[in-house]
Amino acid sequence: MRRVWLLATAATVYLLAAWMVAPGFYDGFAPQQPYNWVCPPIHVTGNQPPKSGHLDIKVIGGVSDANSAYTDDAQVVIGFLPGAFDATGKTVIAVDIKPVSPCPKPPGLTFATNAYQITADAPLVKKATLLMRYSDIVSAPSTVYRADSADGPWTSIGALSESQPFTIDTATDKLGYFAAGYPTSSVSHSSANTWLLPLAIALLIVAVLVAGVPLAIMRRRRPAVEGEPDESEP
Repeated sequence: MRRVWLLATAATVYLLAAWMVAPGFYDGFAPQQPYNWVCPPIHVTGNQPPKSGHLDIKVIGGVSDANSAYTDDAQVVIGFLPGAFDATGKTVIAVDIKPVSPCPKPPGLTFATNAYQITADAPLVKKATLLMRYSDIVSAPSTVYRADSADGPWTSIGALSESQPFTIDTATDKLGYFAAGYPTSSVSHSSANTWLLPLAIALLIVAVLVAGVPLAIMRRRRPAVEGEPDESEP
């Protein structure tokens, strides 16, 4: 009965912790898709170059269709509403996404993603939604930055409060150059903090299970008292 109680306690603690932690907790147990870097961190091995993306948006009745452009490795996705572009005189609007090389290094900022140039051959007249994926081996970015040139200046355009694990979302009313990051003076430790509670819970579960092993062995080895059935026997 003691072993059953210990296992039940461990399971309860685990479920409570999983309920309290953000959805990213569950994803932490599956390997994250490797990020493709233009300028990989020094500890990254086997890096693959990032991909570009292209989309031709149809213009129907003078209105650009709703659609999404994305890189072939899904590291950047930008979505457009119907009529997002000034489609005057157009039948198709071409959108291109290209990683920027060499990597921009603006003073006072640290980028957690590649920088990407997003262009279209028609002016944007409605806000587009932008999603950027980042690596699980770097500090999480706090905002998305935009610039008209790879040399800057880079301006924060914010980030949505809700997003999928290892992604950052925002909206933009202009195309140009984009990268996600944070001010260098306030290095984000959110990625490390995200793992503290799951790690503590995992260690607690292991400790509980290990503590139950000697108790189970002692029960099996203890001689049965006369007239009392041995609990190790079925």
